[in-house]
Amino acid sequence: MNFQSKLATLALLALSLIAPEAAQAAHAKKHHDKAGEAKHAARHVKAAHTKKVAALPKAKAHYSSRKQVTRHASVAGKTAFRRVAAHEQFKQRLNIAEESAPQALQLFSNAAVVFNESNGEVLYSKNNTTAMPIASISKLMTAMVVLDAKLPMDELITIDEADVDTLRNTGSRLPVGTTLTRAETMLLALMSSENRAAAALARTYPGGTQAFVARMNRKAQAIGMKNARFFDSTGLNGGNAATAADLVMMVQAAHDYPEIRQFSTTQSHELVLSNGRHLHYNNTNSLVKDEDWQIGLQKTGFINEAGKCVVMQATIANTPLVIVLLDSDGKYQRLADANRIKRWIEAGGGARKLIAKG
Repeated sequence: MNFQSKLATLALLALSLIAPEAAQAAHAKKHHDKAGEAKHAARHVKAAHTKKVAALPKAKAHYSSRKQVTRHASVAGKTAFRRVAAHEQFKQRLNIAEESAPQALQLFSNAAVVFNESNGEVLYSKNNTTAMPIASISKLMTAMVVLDAKLPMDELITIDEADVDTLRNTGSRLPVGTTLTRAETMLLALMSSENRAAAALARTYPGGTQAFVARMNRKAQAIGMKNARFFDSTGLNGGNAATAADLVMMVQAAHDYPEIRQFSTTQSHELVLSNGRHLHYNNTNSLVKDEDWQIGLQKTGFINEAGKCVVMQATIANTPLVIVLLDSDGKYQRLADANRIKRWIEAGGGARKLIAKG
C-alpha cells in the first residue's frame, strides 16, 4: 500500500470515530471525491512528514540495552506522526455517516469500538467520544513511555515503600524489597497488571514519577489521544481517562513495540524471590490461552469507576482488528462481548460497516 493509500485509510479511522453525526450525503460524496482529495492532501502531509521524520531518532537493534531499544522507538515515532498528520489533514475534508441495521452487533459494554486495521473501517462504535476512566489500560502508556526513554531493560529495580498503593489500599503479591530487572517489572505490569511494578517503573524514570506522568500526557497528545488524561502510571487514579476512540489510537501505537506485544500476551510467569520463594503469575486476560484467539496485544483494567475493561489487537477471520470494550458489568461481561465480536466477524458480520448508534 502506497503512502497516499495509508493516509486515506488512517483518515477513515479518525473521522469514523470523531464525526459520527455526518449526513448520508457526506458519505456519498466521500466515495466520489476520495481519490482526488487523498492525492491533494498527501502532497502537504508528505512534505511535513519528510521534514519531521528527519528529526526522529535513528533506528537501532534489540531491546535489552540503551542501543537495543532505540529501533522500535524510532519506528513508533514515525508511525505516530503519520497517524496524527493524516488526522489533521483529513478531518475537515471527509465525513463518514454512521449506519445502523437490525443485524448490527449487540454488545453490553458501555463503550466499545471494533476497528478493521486492514481497510480503516469502524465496524462497530458505541459511546466512542465519551471520556471515561480506563483503569489499568493506562499501563500500555506506562510501557511506551519507559521504552521511549531507552532505559536499560536489564537494569535492576527494587520495589520500594513508595510503590505501595495508599490510594485504594489494594494488595500485591510483590513484596517491598523485591529486586527485578526493568524488563521483568514491565512484564508483570502488562501481563498480570501488577500495580507496584507499574509504580516502580514510573518512580525509577529520570526525574521521578512526576516527570513520568507529564511524559505520559505528552505522549498521549503526540499519538492523537486528544481527550486522554493521565495522573499515575498504574490506573488506580480514577482521573486516568480516555475515550474509546482514543484507545484505538493507543492500542495501535503500543502494537508498534515488540516488547509490549510479547509481554502483554505472555500467558504466565514464575518469579523467584531472593529467599527462594516462587510466585506464579497468570495473565489477567484468559483469552490469551484460548487457541481459537490470535491476540497480538491486550490489556485489561478494573477500578470501580471504570468497570471491567479490555483492549486488544487481534486477528479474526484473517482480519486484523482493534477491539475496545469499556465499563462492562460483571466478571465475565467484557470477555463475553469479545467472543460476541469474534463470532460476528467469523459469520461475516464485518463484511460491511455497521456502526451502532450511541
